Amino acid sequence: MSETKTRVLFVDDEEFLLNGLRRMLRSHRSEWDMVFVNSGEKALEQMAIKPFDVIVSDMRMPAMSGSELLRRVQQEYPSTVRLVLSGQADYEEIVTSVGPIHQFMHKPCDLDVLVSAVNRTCELGQLFNDQQLRRLVTELESLPSVSSLQEELLAKLNCEDATPQEIGEAIGQDLGTTTKILQLVNSSFFGLTRKVTTPSEAVLLLGMDTVRSLVIAMQVYSQVKGPAAPGFSERQLFSHSLAVATIAKQIALHECYPKKDVERAFLAGLLHDIGKLVLATYRSQEYAEVLDITRDGTITAEEAEHDRIGATHGEVGGYLLCLWAFADPIVDTAIFHHSPSRHDSSTFSELTAVHVANAIVNSDTHNDDTALAGIDKPYLDRLGLADQLASWRAVPRVAA
Repeated sequence: MSETKTRVLFVDDEEFLLNGLRRMLRSHRSEWDMVFVNSGEKALEQMAIKPFDVIVSDMRMPAMSGSELLRRVQQEYPSTVRLVLSGQADYEEIVTSVGPIHQFMHKPCDLDVLVSAVNRTCELGQLFNDQQLRRLVTELESLPSVSSLQEELLAKLNCEDATPQEIGEAIGQDLGTTTKILQLVNSSFFGLTRKVTTPSEAVLLLGMDTVRSLVIAMQVYSQVKGPAAPGFSERQLFSHSLAVATIAKQIALHECYPKKDVERAFLAGLLHDIGKLVLATYRSQEYAEVLDITRDGTITAEEAEHDRIGATHGEVGGYLLCLWAFADPIVDTAIFHHSPSRHDSSTFSELTAVHVANAIVNSDTHNDDTALAGIDKPYLDRLGLADQLASWRAVPRVAA
């Protein structure tokens, strides 16, 4: 890969669209090394000469489709970030070929959106000293969308006019989702006084935003498959993440955070440790060593991860979520949740809520206030929020 410029390959069979991209992106020639080709075959020829950091392809092309091309790129050049820029591919085609695609953007695409997607993924890719680890994360397929039932459910959840009854019926069509939602809603985290027995009732009690976050998180977790490191429990990880998400949401409510950002804090909490699952699954031997050497508390998990693996679980999780086009606050929360001082924020954010919630949950879990030593005091001082810590610790431990 280029050490000075980001190498970007654009693929589209319509020459006038390629020429339009070439004109629009002229101002980025100093930072990007760009190549424009009109077929999948030519794209693979260019990749064979020198691999690219990012490929941006149309979906519907003659001879070799965009999905075929990106599948080949995924197999032969897994470190390359794979984006689709297309206005012709119908919804079903995108759903069935989503695996090798990291992000999908519609034509006409706002230039700032395209530039941001390229720059952000490449910037975060530089977090890794170990290029094999970067390749591992990039090689993972995007969020699973093969289930038409889950697609219908997410469509319902994104529909402003959908009723809890309609969403409950959509959940009820998928046994796995139904089981997980009912298991979660009846857990102690939500503090309900009676058993919930139907998906519709769960939606009514939790709210559509919370259910949407839970469904998205379950999709993310389900995509990381395989035997995990000895001593690692995915169930414990999700339980911890749900507890963090619940308290982060309560802290955000305490700070009168806007409603959409409150729910984003909840989702950020659910996903903040997803990098642990990736490392425990795909670097199981090294991660087992991390678990072993951190057991006595003399070294932090982040220090051990850097030493044994070359990147922290936060960096791995953040990069994965960035590739999968999650919002920047969710990506930043994953990367910086242990060390928010490294982030340039100056106001309360999802990162603040999750960082503090994570320390509170660790303190509660071990019944040990020393766990709160993990709170980044300089960060809270910078935000002028250090005096809020006591009130944040007092927030309810159940979801609102």
